[in-house]
Amino acid sequence: MAELLTVERLSAGYGEAQVLFDIDLSLAEGRSLALLGRNGVGKTTLVNSIIGVTRRRGGRITLAGQDITAASPEQRAHAGIGWVPQERNIFKSLTVLENLTAVAKPGPWTTERVFSMFPRLAERKANLGNQLSGGEQQMLAIGRALMLNPKLLLLDEPTEGLAPIIVEELLRALKRLVREEGLSAIVIEQHARKILELTDEAIVLERGRVVFAAGSAELLADPSRLERHLGLAAA
Repeated sequence: MAELLTVERLSAGYGEAQVLFDIDLSLAEGRSLALLGRNGVGKTTLVNSIIGVTRRRGGRITLAGQDITAASPEQRAHAGIGWVPQERNIFKSLTVLENLTAVAKPGPWTTERVFSMFPRLAERKANLGNQLSGGEQQMLAIGRALMLNPKLLLLDEPTEGLAPIIVEELLRALKRLVREEGLSAIVIEQHARKILELTDEAIVLERGRVVFAAGSAELLADPSRLERHLGLAAA
């Protein structure tokens, strides 16, 4: 499989504060990556650096062979990066359908396919964004990112603060995206075990550095490492 994303010796942060130090990672087409670590270790900063909203202090980023190191966030989106931020950032004054069609680009992902993945959105397609529950807003944020028909989907804590039943629904959708649809994705997720079950690879950050990188199954099968890096009990 061809490399889709390559991050080489990336150092970045905000203003004068450096958060990331010499980060290396690569992701092949059709592969998925769990981005793990305790709170405040730089996970969101790494995703923000891939989309181009941090201050880069060094390093290089390529997407599908294209050097995007100096590209603006808009240029990176046009190159094929889709982003679902923690804040969701849906258009709350537009309907569900308008949210989806406002950003649509030609490709396999259409409103019909999004509604197939998230039937709740189909039922509420005439509702305004501010009339949706938190879980429905998250589904809409993911659906809107898919309507860009991205090469790479970045998701920052997609299940944060949601009811367990909605978490399971979203994880099933993510599993479909990465396992059945073959969409390349990087996912930051606090439910480490659950996201490791559906991703191919994993990296763990500590203090802005990669301290572990391997297959998701390898990390999932190593309770001592889960405990050491993520504070998860072995049970």
